[in-house]
Amino acid sequence: MDVAISTQAEVQILTEQAERFITLLAREFESRRQELLARRRERQQQIMLGAMPDFLPETAHVREENWSVASIPLDLLDRRVEITGPVDRKMIINALNSGANVFMADFEDSNSPTWQNNVEGQLNLRDAVNGTIEFTSPEGKRYEVNPKPAVLMVRPRGWHLNERHFLVDGKPISASLFDFGLFFFHNAARLIEKGTGPYFYLPKMESHLEARLWNDVFLLAQEELGIPRGTIRATVLIETILAAFEMDEILYELREHSAGLNCGRWDYIFSFIKKFRHRADSVLPDRGTVTMERHFLKSYVELLIQTCHRRGIHAMGGMAAQIPIKNDRAANEQALEKVRQDKLREVRAGHDGTWVAHPGLVPIAKEIFDAGMKGANQISNKRTDVRVTAEDLLAVPEGDVTLEGLRRNVEVGLQYLESWLRGQGCVPINNLMEDAATAEICRAQLWQWLAHGARVKNASADISELIREAVQQESAKHSGGKMATAAKVFEQVATAPDFPEFMTSVAYDYLD
Repeated sequence: MDVAISTQAEVQILTEQAERFITLLAREFESRRQELLARRRERQQQIMLGAMPDFLPETAHVREENWSVASIPLDLLDRRVEITGPVDRKMIINALNSGANVFMADFEDSNSPTWQNNVEGQLNLRDAVNGTIEFTSPEGKRYEVNPKPAVLMVRPRGWHLNERHFLVDGKPISASLFDFGLFFFHNAARLIEKGTGPYFYLPKMESHLEARLWNDVFLLAQEELGIPRGTIRATVLIETILAAFEMDEILYELREHSAGLNCGRWDYIFSFIKKFRHRADSVLPDRGTVTMERHFLKSYVELLIQTCHRRGIHAMGGMAAQIPIKNDRAANEQALEKVRQDKLREVRAGHDGTWVAHPGLVPIAKEIFDAGMKGANQISNKRTDVRVTAEDLLAVPEGDVTLEGLRRNVEVGLQYLESWLRGQGCVPINNLMEDAATAEICRAQLWQWLAHGARVKNASADISELIREAVQQESAKHSGGKMATAAKVFEQVATAPDFPEFMTSVAYDYLD
């Protein structure tokens, strides 16, 4: 879209009343956000000194007591297939029309956070809620929403991110509060009128105290706009290793606003690498071999399902990132079979629904869950057989570091980052729809392998030389665009002496 449309979006979204609302949120909660981010850094230092994560003794009573979250809204009872994607206008329409039960509109990992993307994304969602969204392609093809679209949920950015284009008292506002606040301000009342509600996905949390902060944000936001308390519902992505030890506590903090938990598995793997990056005994093998059958991931899934069902709420499965392959029937069938097996694993484990990245996967996922889940969900399956310990969650999978795995990490990470710098956060690479989580795993693995001098199978050169050579070769194959900047940033975050917590935070300075 052109600059004029971006300006139009600013005028309609950043109204005086909307700005006043998000400024109120920032002034009320920014100091607590900063305290919690400092606590993250302190916790990392403790881990570096040998204090490995465990279930918190001070919250044992929360895990042991019998309580439930609030009752489930009618339009969220059945969430068997959810589709996710960025807040691009055409993609929103296609996702709402996909046949999925829920569409999660994403300001986070599948959205490149340019100012234009963020503000126009808010306008696109407002139009979707109002039933006025439409789009005409350059070829003249018209897109509009069907009479029965998917239920809308929105994922704001995580607590660690800022929105530098909007200042409060001279400092960038929390990206979380910016994304949440604008959507809630413009759409909460209309959503309620339509018989649904303001529903959210909350990313990247590391503790129940961060969930408590979100809950307090919800309480103030509802009070300010005269929205009944408990109207907001939020699903938390368990996508950090520390949050895995506080699932009960996170649900408890959000209990009157909770819509359950989700297995954010790609970021979870990234978090595992990041938190234990200093430990030579925690080096993960090639990314492609770290599958959901590995003990530490299987344990995390089973604990999440058991925890959610005990508290009377949904346990959502992970993403199928495959894209239908139109020009190769055999390869397409092989890819779809991977989707089937993944969804079979999820429904048999007891998940109440799953994620897909492409509308073409909705029928497959729905077929699997229709066959394996006869009711609206499986919350009655309490998984009382599950016994997960800290050792289970921390078990490091065995395997090799290979030259192919190293080059694949460079290929995917670099191509993704180049697209992200151009404003595209949802990127098809090798017939998979990639987002920032995969790119973070790629560069984190390279950093970890380099830091511990991992031996690369079938390669004689030093690993630092192999990484730099792979970056040079990959950037040469895709020269132009933002590739020079991408190569610079990617090599920096993959080889820096100190591990950068988030690649996207480093790269944000290079965005327009």
